[in-house]
Amino acid sequence: AKTGVGLDKLLEAIALQAEILELRANPKRAAQGAVIEAKLDVGRGPVATVLVRNGTLRKGDIFVVGEQWGKVRALVNDKGETITEAGPSVPVEVLGLSGTPQAGDTLNVVETEAQAREIADYRSKTTKDKRAAVGAATTLEQLMAKAKADQSVAELPVLVKADVQGSAEAIVQALEKIGNDEVRVRVLSSGVGAITDTDVSLAEASGAPIIGFNVRANAMARASATQKGVEIRYYSIIYDLVDDIKAAASGLLKAEVRETFIGYAKILEVFKVSNVGMVAGCLVTEGIARRSAGVRLLRDNVVIHEGTLKTLKRFKDEVKEVISGQECGMAFERYEDVRKDDVIEIFEREEIQRTLA
Repeated sequence: AKTGVGLDKLLEAIALQAEILELRANPKRAAQGAVIEAKLDVGRGPVATVLVRNGTLRKGDIFVVGEQWGKVRALVNDKGETITEAGPSVPVEVLGLSGTPQAGDTLNVVETEAQAREIADYRSKTTKDKRAAVGAATTLEQLMAKAKADQSVAELPVLVKADVQGSAEAIVQALEKIGNDEVRVRVLSSGVGAITDTDVSLAEASGAPIIGFNVRANAMARASATQKGVEIRYYSIIYDLVDDIKAAASGLLKAEVRETFIGYAKILEVFKVSNVGMVAGCLVTEGIARRSAGVRLLRDNVVIHEGTLKTLKRFKDEVKEVISGQECGMAFERYEDVRKDDVIEIFEREEIQRTLA
């Protein structure tokens, strides 16, 4: 396509197939088309790019598209010129919609405004009913199971605003794929157009950041966000957006605790010291004994106690560590049931921050 090589043969093949398959459109019937893209333009309102499949779409036509309806206020061709009608296979921007449709919605011209409203309202109600049916728990057991599952999963709520509907859908799909059985991203709301004060209020109530893709917040929304402490992030590249949200979601993961054994000590004698309690006279038999480390008391290879050291002494001096082959005195924090020939296992724990794949 970049060099133009073979394009003439491709066009010939397409024309031949169309002739063989008898692909024909009737330009005299009521127009029908498919929404390629949709956006909310600041100056023009909702705008849909439509490819007319059949019939002729004219200025003034009343239509229904997905859950929206409208009356063609203007038609703009691919050259940016305002035209009065668009026939089959012609892509055109349509102005005059009641709201922003979804990419892939079908546009159909109808006879009256009342008919268009009725169809759009019916579709909207049907969609809401389906969502409610899917989301509703049919039994108390299911409701309790869902609540329990939700408690075990950390959520990162976000609001998404984009320049066009296609971008918003792509971003939502990408964000909903982020996560695992411990954490997930929940898109509270998505839409097209500038970030408004309403978006900021919803974000504040939900504790969510607002993601703006090729859009900006209006002056009122910026002031409100500053006052309410709502974070607004702007992006122009989807990959950067996804990477940042993935990093934020990774912060909700519980850290992995990695344990390393650093030494063993055998209790040679036990004696009581005033103001300290029971102290174990030990010989470090392997590795190193460290004051800040965790300890386990083993009796006949069974763990009797796990905790920390209250004191670690070499002779009469408090020390930070004692190496293998040296004797020392150890006292456990809030535990005194130590006996001769018990073994003290010394270990350290390290928290490793995990990331989502």
